[in-house]
Amino acid sequence: MPEPHIRPAVPADDEHLALLDGSLWSTLHAVTPRPEPPYPPFFGERHPAEEFLVAEVDGRVAGYVRLTQTIPLASHAHVLSIQGFAVAEQARGRGVGRALIRAAVAEARARGARRLTLRVLGHNAPARKLYESEGFAVEGVLPGEFLLDGAYVDDVCMGRSL
Repeated sequence: MPEPHIRPAVPADDEHLALLDGSLWSTLHAVTPRPEPPYPPFFGERHPAEEFLVAEVDGRVAGYVRLTQTIPLASHAHVLSIQGFAVAEQARGRGVGRALIRAAVAEARARGARRLTLRVLGHNAPARKLYESEGFAVEGVLPGEFLLDGAYVDDVCMGRSL
């Protein structure tokens, strides 16, 4: 598989990302109800295209990462968060996710951030392993924060310095 090309998202990516996001829904990583087609627009006022990086492989969208400031205060501007991350099934295990995380780290640095944080469900071992291998450490756990498929699942807060 060729190297993924990481680029800023553009409004024309909306339909591709909505389909990708909807097709990948799983309680392994989602806490919201399963979306049903037709999927709503991916980008919006709360999720503008400017917050996303897109991975392309062979000219096709293969994943995305969203990088945002979660607390809109000047005193917190040095902290950015990953709030959305997905890799197409056919692209998994081929470095697309790692490339997206590394691009998010580089973009956060370019924006002047000193810290990058994220939250991941405790039972999502593949994602946690990837984040840990890219320098993220567990900074806190919210035990039993979500009830998914009849089981209580921890919300794991991770972060790293830039």
